[in-house]
Amino acid sequence: MLVILIQEQIIAPKKVCSSCLLADQSGQPRWNKGKLGCAQAVSKITEQQPDSYECMMGFRIANIE
Repeated sequence: MLVILIQEQIIAPKKVCSSCLLADQSGQPRWNKGKLGCAQAVSKITEQQPDSYECMMGFRIANIE
């Protein structure tokens, strides 16, 4: 599940991504075959951290399970 991290809050992507030109038709980040097409991967500090990305708008997106 993709979530957006803002300071100490977790927000559903649809609240932010629905206004982004790079989002898909449903207002979600472009997630395709395990990769985000609208963001770049951010290096992990530890292996326990979820995969995280920084989108073109500057938000941090994490893939949590």
